[in-house]
Amino acid sequence: MKTLTSRDNPLYKRLKALAGSTHQQRRSGQALLEGFHLARAYIEAAGQPQTCIVTEGALRHDEAHDIIARVDPQLVVMLPDALFGQLSNVVNGVGLLLLVDRLAPEMPEHVTQTCVVLDGIQDAGNVGSILRSAAAAGVQHVFCGSGTAYAWSSKVLRSGMGAHFLMQIHEDVEASTLIERLDVPVAITDSHGSAAIYDSDLSGPLAWVFGNEGAGVSEAWREAAAHRMTIPQPGGMESLNVAAAAAVCLFEQCRQQRRHRE
Repeated sequence: MKTLTSRDNPLYKRLKALAGSTHQQRRSGQALLEGFHLARAYIEAAGQPQTCIVTEGALRHDEAHDIIARVDPQLVVMLPDALFGQLSNVVNGVGLLLLVDRLAPEMPEHVTQTCVVLDGIQDAGNVGSILRSAAAAGVQHVFCGSGTAYAWSSKVLRSGMGAHFLMQIHEDVEASTLIERLDVPVAITDSHGSAAIYDSDLSGPLAWVFGNEGAGVSEAWREAAAHRMTIPQPGGMESLNVAAAAAVCLFEQCRQQRRHRE
């Protein structure tokens, strides 16, 4: 295990630049995975990281030893707690970080299963929460359109809780390109929709499109929508948070599909 002690070390400078800038993360095609859960999820799904950074404090945890034991020793770097603190985006973090290449799957030629489209969702926490719900619901493909928060940013990764490694996430997807490849109907939620989600047939595959928190889905997706549904809100609120709305939609579909199979 190598030990790094200088702020002037090229690797440390690179890590600090990535930790401080989503733009740098996007441009480099790399991501920082902080914490035991994300590190374990990545290793199980994708194998070896580029680098595993660990502090002496982290080594007091058995879980850290279990993770490090699965990493090539030449890829492990020990960092003093003070230097690690300048890389961490987590309050009271555990002192373990993986530097990895972003997983960048190819766009499918045809989409025949339920998928999720994020259309201009700017809040990273909402994006991560939707990814987590989508993974839990068994969704295999998520398409991130223009204006959507970068899916591999540190905040989205934390919110996603490992969802990134259970699905294929496609970045910078143009609506026109994706619409041509969809072999499933497009579904959106709309306060003026013709039917409540609970009265709609969701037993087949759908392309769920969730839009910007203020403006909703873009015109291209409105025109492509085969289903416009409302989520009943008897409490009188005008709208739901987009991540909450996505969870309602995806798990109502799961419920109907389970009932259909029975």
